[in-house]
Amino acid sequence: MTGQFARTQLLLGKAAMERLRESRVAVFGIGGVGGHVCEALARSGIGAFVLVDDDRVSLTNLNRQIIAARSTLGRCKVDVMRERILDINPEAEVAVHQCFFLPENASSFPFEEYDYVVDAVDTVTAKLALAMRAKETDTPIISSMGAGNKLDATAFRVADIYDTKVCPLAKVMRRELKKRGVESLKVVYSQELPVIPKESEGDGCDEGESMESRQAEGQNRDAKRRSIPGSVAFVPSVAGLIIAGEVVKDLAANAGKKLEKNR
Repeated sequence: MTGQFARTQLLLGKAAMERLRESRVAVFGIGGVGGHVCEALARSGIGAFVLVDDDRVSLTNLNRQIIAARSTLGRCKVDVMRERILDINPEAEVAVHQCFFLPENASSFPFEEYDYVVDAVDTVTAKLALAMRAKETDTPIISSMGAGNKLDATAFRVADIYDTKVCPLAKVMRRELKKRGVESLKVVYSQELPVIPKESEGDGCDEGESMESRQAEGQNRDAKRRSIPGSVAFVPSVAGLIIAGEVVKDLAANAGKKLEKNR
């Protein structure tokens, strides 16, 4: 057996690899978590991607985002990620949307065409809208909870949103999803208590980032007064890899059902 996905096929099998190749995964948010999701999915053989983000690579992304390098500063994150995916797997199909996902534009995204949705955005409003669209279209979704102000990469867990604890963002999501009648949402969250930053934000912080506690309160991204969360290379990356693993395992587990449906 040869080929770039041969080692993966040894573990998952031929039918699962075909399922991954035929799958279209939409990743909303191409940052510290979402970028690593895309990286792992591309290396796992996912055949089609939809990338959604309006940000550009900035200097403060260099400490944790896989698409961030001196050579990519100032470029659109979705474009950089697209190039990286195609460099890994030239046969992949990659569609990009340079915009933020908002309730106002939610209907323009055809969730019924996605085999899986990854929520790696950083506002409660967008997360709720993603969960609602996924519910309406019966599309599998996994949502990332807060990864800012964390240092323990071993504290991440995969759970239903209603089984989470400690995470302040998850607490708000539980409350708001319950109001909207969403009975279940698969999430990756950290059981680590948020670390108190040793220094306050400085003038060099990225204006496009928001504090987890602000996210939990549903504050707007463009709020003028906010604090910036601390972050390191080894926490959001782990969250992203866990999410990618769940996507691959879920799609592979349904390989037999998908093949039978297509006959």
